[in-house]
Amino acid sequence: MILPPANQWRVWILTFLVLFGMFIVCSFDGCIGKNVFQGLSYRRSRYLFHDSPSFYVSLQENNAISLDQNQPNKTHVSVDVTLAEKVDKNLNRFDLVKNNVASWVKSELEVNLTSNLLARSRWLKLNKGGEPCKDSKAVDISIPGLDGGNMVDLSAGDIHEFVFQALDDSRKARCLGGDYFETDLSGESWKSRPLVKDFSNGSYSISLQVHPDFVGVYNLTIFLLYRQLEGLKLTPWKYVYDRMVRSIAIRFYKNEVLIPELQTCKAADFERDVWCGRWTRHGKNDDCSIGDDGRYRCLAPDFPCKSPWCDGSLGVLESNGWVYSTHCSFKMYSAESAWNCLKNRWIFFWGDSNHVDTIRNMLNFILDLPEVYSVPRRFDRNFSNPNDPSQTVRITSIFNGHWNDTQNYLGLDSLRNERYQNLLKEYFSEDTVPDTVILNSGLHDGVHFGGIKGFSVAAKYAASFWADVMKTVQQRGLAVPRVFYRTTVATGGYARSLAYNPNKMELFNGVFLEKLKQVGVLSGVIDNFDMTFPWHFDNRCNDGVHYGRAPAKMTWKDGQIGHQYFVDLMLAHVLLNALCAR
Repeated sequence: MILPPANQWRVWILTFLVLFGMFIVCSFDGCIGKNVFQGLSYRRSRYLFHDSPSFYVSLQENNAISLDQNQPNKTHVSVDVTLAEKVDKNLNRFDLVKNNVASWVKSELEVNLTSNLLARSRWLKLNKGGEPCKDSKAVDISIPGLDGGNMVDLSAGDIHEFVFQALDDSRKARCLGGDYFETDLSGESWKSRPLVKDFSNGSYSISLQVHPDFVGVYNLTIFLLYRQLEGLKLTPWKYVYDRMVRSIAIRFYKNEVLIPELQTCKAADFERDVWCGRWTRHGKNDDCSIGDDGRYRCLAPDFPCKSPWCDGSLGVLESNGWVYSTHCSFKMYSAESAWNCLKNRWIFFWGDSNHVDTIRNMLNFILDLPEVYSVPRRFDRNFSNPNDPSQTVRITSIFNGHWNDTQNYLGLDSLRNERYQNLLKEYFSEDTVPDTVILNSGLHDGVHFGGIKGFSVAAKYAASFWADVMKTVQQRGLAVPRVFYRTTVATGGYARSLAYNPNKMELFNGVFLEKLKQVGVLSGVIDNFDMTFPWHFDNRCNDGVHYGRAPAKMTWKDGQIGHQYFVDLMLAHVLLNALCAR
């Protein structure tokens, strides 16, 4: 039927308005459709290069999920023909296994993170209403290829990426993102946090990888901690969900695929914004017990590291065999090697009370100064090598939780105080200035700020302040200090539901990191969030907000005697790697 000319014009106008509306939606949130396409194309191509469990996803208009387990050794993604053709044209972009050599899992700081988070928050608010998939909240997930209740077999070495779907209480698929999933992959000698991606449409992906040296049975655990960015609220404990939505047994078997061997960290390795590491175990003493001084001396001090996972003595970490590595591995410092690195240097710390713990642990455990039982929130002091008094290091630490060092919960807004600003500037106005600055945002920001908007303003202000400080140093003709950003810890146990919960602090870490990069002051990153995350589910290694409290044989937060402090001690060694690497 041929429409009259007037009706044809109406059709053309209506078509234009629809297309224009789609353009506005895509511009507003980075184009949700693009994110979905990227997720599907990466998922499909990822499984073209090795066998995997059956995986069939049918995208249906009613948002329900259809699973097919009839093809045990193939991956099939059922999508519309046009989208499938587009995916096939881009397969080479996602080829991560070439000539039987795989890469390590890695992540990057999202481009335009702050503006995207603000847009995402607005998108979630504006798109609620009108559709059940938008108004409901996630209570469960569906993971084709991993669900089923049986042991899952995966090849070691490969990166296995599974797309999963958030479901509401009616088992219907949700169509908005923003949910925060905590993941853990643990075996006898391996602990890591599998990478999760949010496609902003209710679907997510999880990437699993275990090195071939650690084949065996693992447990994959997934917690749904918060829904729809509710962890960012000023009172997040009112919204915490905290439910284990999956516990899956996975057997990783030996495979011919090889992973590039880790190398000891060099200076350039600290330029990576986001780390995807793991803790591996290379020794174990089942008879280890806590000493009267609260320490766990499970392995001999000279118990050697296993190459390539670390270099030096693993025994000095007092971890009963555990050590952390990421895209590179770390040197474990003896007192002698640490003093040789730090002699005649000036290290400036600006951050929360976790800095205080790490400084004390570095002095006690590594620099052989056990008499320094504690350090205050604010101090400036020279320390000498007890075995060679000619070797000294100056350490300055200024607490940033509040401009008044006896108070709390002001965070980066402490820089709004002029006297506090002048205090910081004084240390960079001397004839010599610190050679290294280690910054972090801190848990106090989690209490002070109830969203991305307010924190991003404070982070931009703080980054500009430090950029001005470094510019002043340069104008005086002095060497500008190297500046490292040490991300804030993943709070543990009971603190996972509080104002400084992991959902909020991970995003705050990213926002401040982005602001520091934008002003050009950053020399490197030390991702303490990634280091602490595998140990944050309980309070065995933390009191909720600190991982490095002084050892003591007393009842700890979890009701047991003593606590494991090696996670923060590992951070001290990582800091030395950053300070000393060439």
